[in-house]
Amino acid sequence: MRVSNAMEPSDAQFAAFLARAGDGPVHLLNLLKFRDKAAYPDGREPDLSGADAYMRYGGPMTRLVESAGGRLRFSALPSEFLIGHADEAWDMIAIMTYPSASTLPEIAETPAFREIEIHRKAGLAGQLLIPCFQSETFVA
Repeated sequence: MRVSNAMEPSDAQFAAFLARAGDGPVHLLNLLKFRDKAAYPDGREPDLSGADAYMRYGGPMTRLVESAGGRLRFSALPSEFLIGHADEAWDMIAIMTYPSASTLPEIAETPAFREIEIHRKAGLAGQLLIPCFQSETFVA
């Protein structure tokens, strides 16, 4: 299995996400990998950790999602693998629920998001973002 962290979805990935999502809520599983040191385009704060830069994004982004009707379901620092193996683990995981797939691009177009996204890009080395949809098949 090949794993490739990225910063943004490809056009094809985003189109497939919107096509699959329908009108209901979507849960996004975030697997985050931080830079050792933040990398701001203007070179500011060269000693700031990537994790600290990302936290300048994470809190405000959570509030944006909540104001749109979503919610942070879970976030944590993962420990070692219980089953399986990867050459490099992620630094943090989070599950964010959005009221619909369209909420994500709507938030991304707001001035508030544009103001904070620099911290996301400065802090992240990459991530996996996995949309999860409720399935009647697996509901207990």
